[in-house]
Amino acid sequence: MDRTTTIIVLAFASLVLGAMATAIFIYVIVPWRRRRRAAKAKAAAPRPIQVDGSEEAQEPDTPAPSKPTKKVKQHSLFIIFDQPSEDSDERLTQWLREKDAHYDALKKIFLIDGQQPSNPVTIANAFPPGEMPDLLRGETHEPIKGISLLVKPPLRKRRNQQMHVYVELAKEMQTVFSGKMLNDERELATDSTFEQIIGE
Repeated sequence: MDRTTTIIVLAFASLVLGAMATAIFIYVIVPWRRRRRAAKAKAAAPRPIQVDGSEEAQEPDTPAPSKPTKKVKQHSLFIIFDQPSEDSDERLTQWLREKDAHYDALKKIFLIDGQQPSNPVTIANAFPPGEMPDLLRGETHEPIKGISLLVKPPLRKRRNQQMHVYVELAKEMQTVFSGKMLNDERELATDSTFEQIIGE
């Protein structure tokens, strides 16, 4: 094979290889770029649709808010005494006697049977560690600054007599001790707080 033929063969091979490289480029790179553009467009365009979709998904949940329907494990009200002193302790002792409260020495709390002795109203110290001295036996201590009233909600709405007792005890205690009453979120308790408790 002479030199001219070799040059022609090499030139032809170069053209063939160039054509193959172009075909591979068109076959691989162009669709990849199209897919990338499409993905970018898809990512940019559906955002409002996704927001709308999420809003639509949330819309059915909105009429049934989770707060009122969620199960409460325990109702809590806190009465913070206006002027804690020995006098307020004596009034608390007298109040506990009037309500036939009994002391749980193990948990260091008082229990009031109310309408359902199986689900008594708990009287505990509102401040840590939450323990109460046995006031009925005259235990000495620092003046109690406030108490918490706790009760479990009934399993059935119809059996909410104890909730009425609970709310009445809390209101009476607030009057007796001229204190602030707070709900379980440490905000001032209102009529709606009591309605929620009784309605549970």
